[in-house]
Amino acid sequence: MHNMKTKISTLFVGFGLAASSLLTTGCIEETFPTSGATEDQLGSSAKATEALVWAMPAYLNTPLSHAENHYEWGYGAMMHIRDVMTTDFAVVASGYDWFSSWALNEGQSNNNIYPQYIWNFYWKSIQTTNNLIAAIDEDNATNAQLGMLGNGLAFRAMYYLDMAQMFEFLPSDIFPSGVNGSGHDVTNYTVPIVREGMTEADARKNPRVTRDSMAMFILDDLNKAEQYIANSPFSGNKALPNLACVYGLKARLYMWLAGDGTGEESPLPYLQKAKENARLAINLAGAPMTKDQCLSTTAGFNTLSAWMWGSQIVAEDDCVKTGIINWTSWMSNETDFGYASAGAYNMIDASMYNRMSDTDFRKLMWKAPAGTALDGKSQWLKPAYAESTPVYGSLKFRPANGAYQTPNEGAVSAYPLMRVEEMYFIEAEAAARLGEGTALLVDFMTQYRDPEYVCRATDYDDIIDEIVFQKRVELWGEGHSFFDFKRLNMSVTRGYAGTNHQDASRFNTNGRPAWMSFSIVVTEENNNSALKGWENPDPSSKYTPWVGQ
Repeated sequence: MHNMKTKISTLFVGFGLAASSLLTTGCIEETFPTSGATEDQLGSSAKATEALVWAMPAYLNTPLSHAENHYEWGYGAMMHIRDVMTTDFAVVASGYDWFSSWALNEGQSNNNIYPQYIWNFYWKSIQTTNNLIAAIDEDNATNAQLGMLGNGLAFRAMYYLDMAQMFEFLPSDIFPSGVNGSGHDVTNYTVPIVREGMTEADARKNPRVTRDSMAMFILDDLNKAEQYIANSPFSGNKALPNLACVYGLKARLYMWLAGDGTGEESPLPYLQKAKENARLAINLAGAPMTKDQCLSTTAGFNTLSAWMWGSQIVAEDDCVKTGIINWTSWMSNETDFGYASAGAYNMIDASMYNRMSDTDFRKLMWKAPAGTALDGKSQWLKPAYAESTPVYGSLKFRPANGAYQTPNEGAVSAYPLMRVEEMYFIEAEAAARLGEGTALLVDFMTQYRDPEYVCRATDYDDIIDEIVFQKRVELWGEGHSFFDFKRLNMSVTRGYAGTNHQDASRFNTNGRPAWMSFSIVVTEENNNSALKGWENPDPSSKYTPWVGQ
């Protein structure tokens, strides 16, 4: 423990200098060449289609990929960034928290390293998918190759759907208009689309596309994936998407398009399609996680087999070899080697925890306040963690096999990219917004989470709020609540009596916060003439923390 924390402390010294510098690459550098994988990615299997397939899940856990900052540990870091930008996820104020800039809304401008890291990670991820897609000739491919193409198309759809929702400009309390400093209205504009085989010349004049254009592109990928993916020779491996995941991605896509229902276009057709695709995913995906699975001290939220799709970290991965720059280090409060247990403890928002019913077993995934009904009822890997972890601290993500002492065992873990539980909540929200009430929510909650659950919401707004709240509880720490906050124009509320958010992050917004429309980085503008003047407004430091009544 002491040696690892000494290592953390030593490596932390360079943070200030690294954070003030700017990476110099954009999507052009990160996505070309698109005709094949690099030697570094494929090694001795450079010509093998299978190697192109496995480059996609491998890149999910690439650490120190750009500036060697310790928030760089792959797709899990993207999930964590999104979470700390919401109400739901609080972190103890600590010098070890490399993600504090996102929680504090600092350094989010287009010339800062923090948006640059996100931009670069996603474009490099898209490169891994374009490499595979470009390598397979649909007209002459075998069925197995077409199946692998389906894997690649689903992966690409996930990445573009993430980016579309993160970078799309939507009005906020700070920026009610989408007109930026250059006089362009960027409302509903997302990111450029880089296709397989696209020339560099075209990429250098490649504009942001609208929500509708992006949705058509993503849907085309998903329709092809639906046609091909069942033929994948890796259909039983949950590190790759399968047909259920394709339906799940379609359900996510249609909910994004439905928005909050206040736009000019009717959300009803999108809600119906979201509901239908969520049900298709449910029918293929298997049962939700059980109480025993969720609360297991050795296999709780670290086992790929429990989910529709996830990322499996292996002992040979560089993120494991670093010891501290990996999912378990940051997400588990119960380790002797991680950043979380060194001081950057992860907590659920206090008001969110207090709203949960004591009969909901999920409440045992966080430390109860002293003297409350669930005080001392949670199961810990060792008593010392029950003492060191703050109230509301998470027990959700366990080190692999309960190996809390060493990263070469405990960090060999998995984290979820898609769970069937999400599909139940998408279906329930879509049904409720279509006028079908709360039956689906009640069925899920009483059957799988809280046998005594009663939905007391009666009017439309309260029903939707309750469904989304239970979804936020279910998917806490999995990077999803950001999307719901943004699409439904939900307020972030961190300043209130009894809050457990750090002082400097106690922001209360009126609707979605401005920081949820990510900056298009200036390096990309410099390389891509079509992006000049089409940046999102800079949200940095535009809110004042709540200081109490």
